[in-house]
This record gives sequence, structure tokens and C-alpha cells, in this order.
Amino acid sequence: MKAIIISVGDELLKGHRVNTNAPFIARELSDIGIPVTRIVACSDDPQAIRDSIVSSLADADLVLMTGGLGPTNDDRTRDAVRELLGRGLVLDEPSFERIAEYFRRRNRPVSDIMKDQAMVIEGSVAIPNTKGTAPGMIIDCAPRFAGRHLVLMPGVPTEMEEMMRLTVIPFFAPLSGAFIRHTPVMTTGIGESLLASMIAEVEDSLPSGTTLAYLPHAVGVSLMVSTSGTDKESVEEENRRVVEAIAAKAGHFVYATSEVTLEEVVVKTLLEKGLTVAVAESCTGGLVGSRLTDVPGSSGCFLEGLVTYSNQAKVRLLGVDPATIEEHGAVSEPVASEMARGCLERSGADIAVATTGIAGPGGSTPEKPVGTVCVGVASKSPDGSVQVEATRLIMYGDRRQNKLRFSEAALRGLLVRLKEMEF
Repeated sequence: MKAIIISVGDELLKGHRVNTNAPFIARELSDIGIPVTRIVACSDDPQAIRDSIVSSLADADLVLMTGGLGPTNDDRTRDAVRELLGRGLVLDEPSFERIAEYFRRRNRPVSDIMKDQAMVIEGSVAIPNTKGTAPGMIIDCAPRFAGRHLVLMPGVPTEMEEMMRLTVIPFFAPLSGAFIRHTPVMTTGIGESLLASMIAEVEDSLPSGTTLAYLPHAVGVSLMVSTSGTDKESVEEENRRVVEAIAAKAGHFVYATSEVTLEEVVVKTLLEKGLTVAVAESCTGGLVGSRLTDVPGSSGCFLEGLVTYSNQAKVRLLGVDPATIEEHGAVSEPVASEMARGCLERSGADIAVATTGIAGPGGSTPEKPVGTVCVGVASKSPDGSVQVEATRLIMYGDRRQNKLRFSEAALRGLLVRLKEMEF
């Protein structure tokens, strides 16, 4: 069973709205073994709607449309579909009662427009709208399109999402006849080309029914391993073997095989080990601390964060030696090391990370170009001694991109050290 998604609305074609509905629908369908082969954006014009439906029903067993079911003049989906299939409209009494009750509670009369909202295409299965007024519809498109189904839903995300979860997915899950397993492989500190070369052997020998997708993003690249088949246990076993093979090849660059962020893994590791963390930031301006404290439960491990942007602040708050700054410059491994050590000692944390760098667009030198960052990590050993290391990296991007990538490098440095610590 294959599906196509059609998103109706001139606002999508003009760039006034981002289509968030289609990705949600595709993920939900994928979970019940129905792959999406095409996503279409369509104008509010009735003929354009009909043309999109006809071409989609020719290529897919299931077509899902969002948008154009409201009470305004530009909501034309229902009538366009009715005319295409040559069917009338009937009142869906449960939907009408929900609408009427909604307005009665607000002491407002039920207008003819609202009653029209409860009209559905003849022969369809009405989809209750628990978050709004207009019901959705599941339509068996026979005889013209035998064996094909068309689903109509509102474009309002909250309404559509509830319809998918409560009605659409339960309706089509028994009909899909397939299972799909998606497993993300989250990486950090490696680019797409290098990652591809490391896992080339695995990629070249993927079993039938398994695909590998590269998902580049602002701070790196992740992978998605997808396996489909008719036997659930075989699908899950094949998927697991491929994921394990990739993780073995990519080694420490893989930080998770589930949909989690790097900061979530860092916080989880800190909590599991019973350790505390503090941060000292210059070029990242508090972004490392912000990402860590975005994670629920981080109060159990995050002690404090200092934004020591100026050289004076580094000296006054972290105890960095002015002579170190004078000799090596603020953006240097020695300064990052002293920042991390000072943060560790003054906060009382078990581990600390520090950042100092050049986010751009100015401030660079031939030896230290824009995108240079030095990350220092300091940690305590069980015997009370302190271990400090600093790394210099060069990123490529604008100021905002560099700050984000600098923070990723800091979190990566924390995770690497945390895995080495024994408590």
C-alpha cells in the first residue's frame, strides 16, 4: 500500500506558511507500514484540486488531503471532490450535534454556515473533529477509482493530528499488509563525506527492503535506517543488524540510535553517573548552558554557567592568568584550559567545559580564522586530582551557525570525557 499527500492552500505556494502537516502525516503512515511516495502542494482552485486527486489516485492506493474544509469562500476541497466523484452531500448527525453543542455552550445560534460544516460526501466515513468543527472524511473512491481511498482533513494542524491518531491510523493499519522500522543513527563531530566513507561497506551490502538516508543538519549529519517487509520480527531483526554494523564502523561518532539530542544524552549520562556540571562560555554566549538546561531534569546535574565574554571577565571570574592571554591570545588552548579549570574549581562541579573562539564575521587573523574555537574540559578524578584538556577546531559558517556548532563541540567534549570518567 502506497500513499500520496496533497496539501491544499494558496498560502503554501506563496510561501506564507510552512507545510508542517505533510511530515507529520508521513511519519504516522510510516509507522503502520504505508510509505509516502509523493507530497504535493496544490492551490485552492477547484480544477487544480481535482487534477491533483486524479493524478495521485492513479499512482497510489491512498491519498490524503489537508486544507480547504472550512467555512470560508476559499475552502473548496469538499465540493471539488464531490463533483469529481459525482456524489451528493449528506448531514453527519454526530458532527452536527458536536457543532451545535459547541455554540450552545457559548450562547450563540447555529447558523446555516455551521450546519453546512457538518455535511459530508455521500458514502464517506466521517472523521470526528475533536478539536474544531468540520469533520474529515474517508472515501472509498469506487467505482471510478476502484481500490483507492481518499482522506480529507482540515489544514489546522491540531485538528488534523487528532484525526490521524484517533481515526485514520486505526482505519488503515489493518489494511497496510506491511511493517516498517525506522531507526535514527545520531552522529556528532563528523561530516557527511567522511561518514559515508566510513560506512561504505555497510551501505554497499544493505539487504533487500532496507534503505539508508543521510540527514544533514545545522551541526552535522544523522542517518535513518529504514527496513520494510511483511514479517514484523524479520523487519526488526534486519534493521537492528544494519544499525549495529553502522555503529561499529562509525565508532565514537555515534552518540545515540534513537531520536534524541546530544544535550539530552549528556544530561542523561550526568544523572546516571551522579555527576554535576558547570560551564564557562565566551564565544557561545550562554548557548551551551541554555541547551543543557533545555533538558527536563537538568536541575539534577547543572550547577551554574558563566558567560565570560571579555578578557577581564575571564581573569576576574575564572582566574585565567593575564600572562596566558597575553602570550597565547584569548582564543587558544591554554586559555580554554584555564577557563575550564577555573570553572571546575570555583563551581565545585565534577566536570566543566569552556569555550573561547571567533564566531565572526570579524576578529580573525591568518593563524586564527573565523570559525576557530577552543574547547576546554576539566574533570575531577576519584583521587581528587584534576584532568584538563583543550582542543582547537575550525568551523565554517556565519556567526549564528558557528555559535551553534561551537556549542555542539562543547557538548561533544563533555560526553567524551563523561564516558571516560569512573565514579
